[in-house]
Amino acid sequence: MSNIAFIRLAGFATGVFANWAPNLFSYYTVHMRKFYKRYSYLKRPFLNSIWTACTFNLGPQTCCIAPPFFHSNIPISTNECRYSFTQYTAGGIFRWIEHGFQSEEAYFDSLSAEEVGRERAEARERWSRGSGYFSTLEELRAM
Repeated sequence: MSNIAFIRLAGFATGVFANWAPNLFSYYTVHMRKFYKRYSYLKRPFLNSIWTACTFNLGPQTCCIAPPFFHSNIPISTNECRYSFTQYTAGGIFRWIEHGFQSEEAYFDSLSAEEVGRERAEARERWSRGSGYFSTLEELRAM
């Protein structure tokens, strides 16, 4: 965690995220600000990163993941090793925050039948709302 190469990678990935998906980055920023304000005793893996978790794979692997942009499996030669560094935030953290820092069960138990219906309808459309956070090239050019 204190290795300068990983600190730089973490910051670089965050910068790429902020530049190429600014709407989604803003969503992360708002939610992570609330999360760390509520749980100030928790520490981010890297201070220059937006994500709450990371994984290092320092063994011979053929999988490289760089969320949320791409996932690829590329063959390597028998005399090569692949190392991966992945940063991520579990989707459940966003739901936890949006549900007032409570479990889904507790959240739904606190709602009226009408509110539950609205929430279930919104959940069915969540994928559409989520995909709307990705920027188009036209939006990026206009910025």
